[in-house]
Amino acid sequence: MNIVLVIFDSLRKDCVGAYGSPPWGKVQTPHFDAFASESLVMNRAFPEALPTLQARRAIYTGRRVYPFHNARFDLKGDVVKSPGWGPIPEDQPTLAEMLHDAGYRTGLISDVYHMFKPSKNFWRGFDQWKFLRGQEGDPARSGPWPTQEQLDRRLPRELQTGWPMKFIHQVIMSMYDRRKEEDYCAPQVLKEAALWLEQNRDAEDFFLTVESFSPHEPWTVPAHYREMYQKEEGPEQVMSGYQDLSDMSEWLVKRTQANYSAAVSLCDRWFGHFMESIRVLGMLDDTVVFLTADHGHTVGDRNYISKKAYPSTPEVIETPLIIRFPHKEHAETTSDMFVQHVDIAAEILRLAGVQPQEELDGLPFLEDALSGRPGSRDHVTIGWSAMPTVVTDRWWFNGKIDGSGALLRDLHAADPFLRNVAEEHPEVAKELFAKAKDDARGGFPDWLLDICRDNPDLPDSSDLLVRD
Repeated sequence: MNIVLVIFDSLRKDCVGAYGSPPWGKVQTPHFDAFASESLVMNRAFPEALPTLQARRAIYTGRRVYPFHNARFDLKGDVVKSPGWGPIPEDQPTLAEMLHDAGYRTGLISDVYHMFKPSKNFWRGFDQWKFLRGQEGDPARSGPWPTQEQLDRRLPRELQTGWPMKFIHQVIMSMYDRRKEEDYCAPQVLKEAALWLEQNRDAEDFFLTVESFSPHEPWTVPAHYREMYQKEEGPEQVMSGYQDLSDMSEWLVKRTQANYSAAVSLCDRWFGHFMESIRVLGMLDDTVVFLTADHGHTVGDRNYISKKAYPSTPEVIETPLIIRFPHKEHAETTSDMFVQHVDIAAEILRLAGVQPQEELDGLPFLEDALSGRPGSRDHVTIGWSAMPTVVTDRWWFNGKIDGSGALLRDLHAADPFLRNVAEEHPEVAKELFAKAKDDARGGFPDWLLDICRDNPDLPDSSDLLVRD
């Protein structure tokens, strides 16, 4: 059996039509929706650790990253200092290595440049890996330097301060060669993935991982995609400021949302090309395709544009997970069982009939999902820096690992994230914090506790100490 794993970076669950619509309006995803109609749709899929590289470590190994033991990195060639942001530990076999050793031909097509920075090793185990250049701050070009007119076209004057200026300079330089739709990053990745399939038709069994950094910001898209959501000409905005909306006009917020929606639709269109290539190559009836994301992104909802660990919210933490089987078996099936990124590797190995080389933290889940059983998990814990999130059927807990800053949301409320109810339900907050501690096998590293102390509580957090 062939296995394909497709991961989109920052793809919001509610921007895939099978899951609904974001607050600003429906996103056009006909190819994702057609794929979902032929597939099993998991309704409660979550990361194990965040952000980008932490999520991929969990997916690629089936091993937990939280609570970031031996994961304090300060590596040359990288500027991201988030706990766990580093290479895959050398003593952890990767999914690709295990499948390769079992006779699978393995391939990786990716433009997630963080995976290929100095000191990173996410291509371990792949017979072929291809890194496509030019995303975000990837130094794919160093000139010519953008003009002020070019800067003004991509970033409003009022936002041209600090790090966004350095960032947008590199973004513009990387775009010089994008003269048609196929030159953009998502089309390049999915076209190259389709080419890999064509070139490897002789493989008896293959495992292909397709990594698209889109729809991660910057939300630079061909104009005709943005015009699907906003036809008016005016100031452009393609960045995530990781801030509230106090410095952004209503026009710029709507423009940002239009560009994000457009980026999702661009990914959708070329995912459709990739799936059509699988069909034309005669592979649909012996290939399982997993479609997921590492996380989502807040795009103006909750008065913010960002992804952040605290307070955590569903538009960032919840992820799509859709699985298509040969002959459209199990089409239009859904499951509400909890599943996490670590479970993907465990399930892929089970489907391939391959025994893990070491014990995994992930759990195979498809047999339970397809039978309607609730699965093995009664909650999920998502690690992000020193502020884990715990989700159960009823509650959403987010707090700091020293027990302070408790945020408790009642998922049965009409608008769960409108109020923090930790003071009203102290025993629930304590119980969920205990789950976060139990899932942090080995306890929390001292250096992570230092990070915790250096992060002030937000205004709506509770002073309630929930640690024992």
